[in-house]
Amino acid sequence: MITVGIRSKFFGATQVLGDISFTVAGGETVAVLGPSGVGKSTLLRIVAGIDTDFDGRVDRPENMAIVFQEPTLLRWRSVLDNLMVVHPDLGRDRAMAALERVGLASKGADYPGQLSLGQQRRLALARAFMGRPEGLIMDEAFVSLDPALAKTMFDLTRSLIAETQPATLLVTHDIAEAEALATRILSLSGSPATLSEHTSA
Repeated sequence: MITVGIRSKFFGATQVLGDISFTVAGGETVAVLGPSGVGKSTLLRIVAGIDTDFDGRVDRPENMAIVFQEPTLLRWRSVLDNLMVVHPDLGRDRAMAALERVGLASKGADYPGQLSLGQQRRLALARAFMGRPEGLIMDEAFVSLDPALAKTMFDLTRSLIAETQPATLLVTHDIAEAEALATRILSLSGSPATLSEHTSA
């Protein structure tokens, strides 16, 4: 379970996040919607433990995975090594199985620069799910993909979440994406930003 209790987050003298409290249970996917610049990525960085300069508390599983908007791959390491370096205890066979699961079994010896954007995104998914995370954070994971590729990635992600059942926090600007993937939708709005239950227009 992910439990978030933020009282405030400031950048200098500017308060960007107000009182934000919610939980994400194991097997649940919670989507956070909101306009650009409202603080969605700031919220995710706090939940992920990347940003610790805030007033409040976040409890998260020890086994967490993050899928960023950009794949954030190690370009000087092979595709297979990108998995092995993150999960060295799981072994080569587990890494190869993870690549096969996302359709990259033949790409293990390649480097990220030799992959298409879609393949890089699939590698990022393999890396996230290989360790069967208890908590998962996804930041605009399907943005800037053409519709066909976005659907492929979406279907693969939904399948992996169903198999692994992590507590998943998803940030997106796409209401259709949120409605299709999430069990609950929250809206981030205001200044400082706070969360509310999303209601359809």
